[in-house]
Amino acid sequence: MKKYLYILVGSISLALGILGIFLPVLPTTPFLLLAATCYVRSSYRLYRWLVSHRYLGTYIRGFLKDRAIPLKAKVISISLLWLTALYCIFIVFAACWTKILMGVVAVSVTAYIFSFKTRKLTCPRT
Repeated sequence: MKKYLYILVGSISLALGILGIFLPVLPTTPFLLLAATCYVRSSYRLYRWLVSHRYLGTYIRGFLKDRAIPLKAKVISISLLWLTALYCIFIVFAACWTKILMGVVAVSVTAYIFSFKTRKLTCPRT
């Protein structure tokens, strides 16, 4: 049962990651990394397929190689995180402790994302 849950979550993350390629507000790399993590825990065949994929695998291999996240992914992830957190703090949550908890989570996740190096884009030589 646990194996199928990982496959389901991985497949949903894969779909969101693919959408992120085309939609500028949706980050690609975090969703593909989540899909790879779920697949490696449930189906090595799916993991191998994803990591060796011609287009999608480059995101994952790049992260696994140098543990770096592209600047665009960092900016989008942190922006969406803070938009959601601030919306919840000022509009959704009423209790003071939930507002503080949301702020602590947002700061922690931001620090975690900033802890990774920023991948520099390399231009091919002409």
